[in-house]
Amino acid sequence: MEAKHLIDLDQLSPGELDEIIRLAQKIHSNPSAYMDRCHGRIMATLFYEPSTRTQMSFQTAMLRLGGQIIGFDNPSNSSVSKGESLQDTVRIVSGYADILVIRNPLEGSAYAASLYSRCPVINAGDGGHLHPTQTLTDVVTLSMELGRLDHLTIGLCGDMKNGRTVHSLIKCLSKYPGNRFVMISTPELRIPEYIEDVLRESGCTYEFRDTLEEAIGELDVLYMTRIQGERFASRAEYERQKGVYILDTQRLKLAKPTLKILHPLPRVDEIEQEVDYDPRAKYFEQAEYGMYARMALILKMIGQKYPPAKKIENEQGGHCTNPRCVTQSEGYLPKLYCEHGDVKECRYCNAKI
Repeated sequence: MEAKHLIDLDQLSPGELDEIIRLAQKIHSNPSAYMDRCHGRIMATLFYEPSTRTQMSFQTAMLRLGGQIIGFDNPSNSSVSKGESLQDTVRIVSGYADILVIRNPLEGSAYAASLYSRCPVINAGDGGHLHPTQTLTDVVTLSMELGRLDHLTIGLCGDMKNGRTVHSLIKCLSKYPGNRFVMISTPELRIPEYIEDVLRESGCTYEFRDTLEEAIGELDVLYMTRIQGERFASRAEYERQKGVYILDTQRLKLAKPTLKILHPLPRVDEIEQEVDYDPRAKYFEQAEYGMYARMALILKMIGQKYPPAKKIENEQGGHCTNPRCVTQSEGYLPKLYCEHGDVKECRYCNAKI
């Protein structure tokens, strides 16, 4: 892989992504052939917010490859609780490990970590921004279950605004020909402007729907998401959105027999448990495919060591005002921007300047 770090799946060329998908399929077919590939290697997992599937999937992937694990899953049990900066934590831990996996509620935190790490960094979720390895899980699942990633009608339902898994999946699948996206959400939870920009630039067909019933019959894939209470400013605001979209057996009667239902999990009440027994429900298989996807990614990335970070100068262009951006709390970070036409975006969180 040419990319030193995996912050966004956009960093992978279509060929590199296809290589990882094929490798995941090979590992799935014959896992014992890969059991010692990471013998003597160490993976550090820095999880600043709760996680079950992502953390355990990465840990299991590394253990199945014969490697070892260090890290924390609660910042109160680390020097973070004493006020240690993200920069210092990453500088220290990347000296111990061969690969570093980070989840942090601040948007752009994984990119910030990559500026100071001496080993490859994998983004395991940065706030409501991106979640590339969940998207890798999703595309491996679709490849295994459907045999293709193109010419699909993909419905995404629930929290389009804060759903980092949705953002990453749209960015990835918009690169494949013939894909059509149907976004099902309330107006308040509509996709961010920068994701709609991605869809416009890709030339993909996309539309917005208010109800699950009016869209489900058209779909090849239904990607359900939970309404994320932890992303709302207040409990009252969350309660107004909670429970609006629920997939049950009655609504499934309107769907194609070939539909594939995915969910990044955890679920709350957006998929009723009776749906679990429908053969179209693939979210538990999806979680297992994620382990093979991460095994393949680790094998492609591990083994590189980088020199200590050099000072990066601020770029001219202004200050990011996104309150969820990592630059708001890690004030030492250099001001970095990228340009899309006449628009400047924060390089950390992609918010428009």
